[in-house]
Amino acid sequence: MGRGLATIACVSVLPLVFTSGWASGVNAYAVVLLLGLFGVTGVSDEVPRALQRPEVLVVAGVLFLCEAAADKIPYVDTVWDSVHTVVRPAAGAWVGALLAGHGGSLSDVAAAAVGGATALASHSVKAGTRMAVNASPEPFSNIALSIGEDLGVAGLVSFALFHPWAAAVVAAALLAAGLIALYFLVSRIRRFLRRRAGRRQARGPAPRPF
Repeated sequence: MGRGLATIACVSVLPLVFTSGWASGVNAYAVVLLLGLFGVTGVSDEVPRALQRPEVLVVAGVLFLCEAAADKIPYVDTVWDSVHTVVRPAAGAWVGALLAGHGGSLSDVAAAAVGGATALASHSVKAGTRMAVNASPEPFSNIALSIGEDLGVAGLVSFALFHPWAAAVVAAALLAAGLIALYFLVSRIRRFLRRRAGRRQARGPAPRPF
């Protein structure tokens, strides 16, 4: 009987871990900020105490604003994504472990693995898509894509707190669609990388000090 209840509890927290992992790969600071605010305001009891701490909310809020700005500037967004290749999967693993520890059912290590791996996959989709978009000279695609990502993360994380399984299905569909799209965008990504390498060569080596 006890094992059956533990299995049910584990199954119930797993979709939330998966969805938060996907969202962390897109915008980790938004995930931490949203979950923390939902916990502080009493909207949901599923939020761990660690995410509700004032210092965590302040840091997440400041970094979210930084990302909101950097994410909408061509080429700056790619540099930002490069820096966050480690940050986003680590955040997904951290949030997943906290959610599992709060639920007391799923192993922290297993939750961290699910959250981190999912975050890495969605981060790869985001970073690759941005490289493809940056192959186009106009900046409006970056702005539209960034706004869409922010709204998607906010909507899906909010939805996951009340309908975790449905949200996990949506996150899985978005991740699969993103990976498929990324496969077909490889040529544009290569064009972006060649253009960036060409600009570096045009600038030439830095002058040596006398």
